[in-house]
Amino acid sequence: MSLKLEVTQKQTTSQHMIQSMEILQMNTQELEEYIENLALENPLIELPDIGSSKTDMQQEDAQRKLDWLESTDLQNRVYYQQERDADNMEQNWHDKRDLEVELKDFLMSQLLIADYTSKEREIIEFLIESLDSRGYLVDDIFSIAKMFSVSEEVVLKLLKDIQSLDPAGVGARDLPECLLLQLERKPEASEAAKAIAKEYLDDLARNHLPNIAKKLQISIDEVLDACEEIRALNPKPGNSFSDREQLRYISPDAIVVKLENRFEILVNEYQYPNFTLNTYYMDLLKTTKDEETKKYLQTKAAQAEWVKNCIAGRTSTLSRVLHVLVEKQNDFFLYGSAYKHPLKLSDIAQELDIHESTVSRTLRGKYLQCSWGVFPLNYFLASAAAKGPAKKQPGTAGRPMTGAEEEKTPDQVKALIQKIVDEEDKKKPLSDQKICEQLEALGIQISRRTVNKYRTEMGIPDKSGRKSWAE
Repeated sequence: MSLKLEVTQKQTTSQHMIQSMEILQMNTQELEEYIENLALENPLIELPDIGSSKTDMQQEDAQRKLDWLESTDLQNRVYYQQERDADNMEQNWHDKRDLEVELKDFLMSQLLIADYTSKEREIIEFLIESLDSRGYLVDDIFSIAKMFSVSEEVVLKLLKDIQSLDPAGVGARDLPECLLLQLERKPEASEAAKAIAKEYLDDLARNHLPNIAKKLQISIDEVLDACEEIRALNPKPGNSFSDREQLRYISPDAIVVKLENRFEILVNEYQYPNFTLNTYYMDLLKTTKDEETKKYLQTKAAQAEWVKNCIAGRTSTLSRVLHVLVEKQNDFFLYGSAYKHPLKLSDIAQELDIHESTVSRTLRGKYLQCSWGVFPLNYFLASAAAKGPAKKQPGTAGRPMTGAEEEKTPDQVKALIQKIVDEEDKKKPLSDQKICEQLEALGIQISRRTVNKYRTEMGIPDKSGRKSWAE
């Protein structure tokens, strides 16, 4: 038997490191919930009163910053008036939600006096509960019939009763049925509109109007009139009602505001509570003679201090990353999305001398609010789609930002495609190859396949789908 000594290198991740990384990637809403849950199991963590004192303190601090920013320029005055309006709406949100009517409640109210057996009412309530946010029934009739041990005819009859309710189109199983239900309630609805809704929606979506006219043996003008009837319908009748499960309100993790000659970045530290350590337990920690109690309190105090340090580190890292992001995407904040530059995680990581994974965690799930709207932080990362002439800034008499060729983001290329499509002759729309050639004339080198991909992503129809058939 021989003894052998080996030196190995092993990387271990402590629980503290894991916790620090988890806190770093939390957004403000998640961090607020995390702190509140932590306070439930750690008696040393003392949260500020959730009542008026906390609200007043936050509003006073926010008001101070808003007053300071409001005096800078017109853009911020308009922007922060919108911010105040949004705050007022959020304060009244719970009161207003109580006044909102859910689709299922509205439908059930129309059936209160209907004469159903207990079994039929059970089935009809299940059907109404099964409607999605659009007002469509997505469950299979056969499965529902099997579940309640009845025939499919019984289920279909009850579904027809739901489809007779308001809003028109509710209870449909697909888009054609939804449109037909609405057209059938209109005495003036044309047979052409009904036929198109039932059989030719795909042709309509592709703007293949001559094909529809030929199949229905009617004129293009009659097809155009029928299309106008269909466009006046509501393809999602349930959308006008509140859907409490799907309501989602975004709290920005940072706000970027334009000052006279620079941008100011405000990290949102007002949503999550700034907790303190309970003085009673801290005094007990110093005076207790019970070793078990002392050890427990020491552990909880260390946990609270570590979390406080992690939150401070999160704020610091987020602020540093945001400063680089705003610096690299300065033209976006000045002029809009068409002026976003290519930017990778590695660019930010290299600038701050931190790991790419740290940057990724910092950006993940967080939002930034600026004068252009609210954007996920990952939105500001962009790969290069092509090379082209330097982008010209607004108000610079046609002078480009740089004298050399620069990389173009997909958003910049899409903006050019949109401009080309907007300016084309709608009676002779351009093919993807022609768009590709026009981009090439502008110095943008991309393939026809990429043009097709970007056009599809933008929801722009193909050549035939953009053709105008009107005289």
